[in-house]
Amino acid sequence: MDEVRSNNNVVYRCHYHVVWCPKYRRKVIDGEVDDRLKEIIREVCAERNAPIEAIETMADQVHLRVVVDPQYGIHRLVKQIKGRSSRLLRQEFPHLKSRMPTLWTNSYFVATTGGATQEAVNRYVENQRNV
Repeated sequence: MDEVRSNNNVVYRCHYHVVWCPKYRRKVIDGEVDDRLKEIIREVCAERNAPIEAIETMADQVHLRVVVDPQYGIHRLVKQIKGRSSRLLRQEFPHLKSRMPTLWTNSYFVATTGGATQEAVNRYVENQRNV
């Protein structure tokens, strides 16, 4: 997915690697929660025309590689993903309400993936499960 994309005003190739964690690094992303989280991420990204290159979850973190229109912005996309997933997961899985005041931390890590080869980043994301 290294092609150049465009909208009415901008031609771009903006690939991002985003990482965020549950509040207190609680290990709550597993089983049905994991499946539903990935479904929500896919829905939000599809709505925002933000192609997903990779999703990898561990019990206490989420890694997402995604292409985002610079006019929409990575911050808006991450905010929407975290907001919707927190709301829906806490509604659908009540144990997430009792363990912490909010599902996600306020912060996240984001980096462009242009500095490393796409293959190197893909290997990193795939290998995070083994860490």
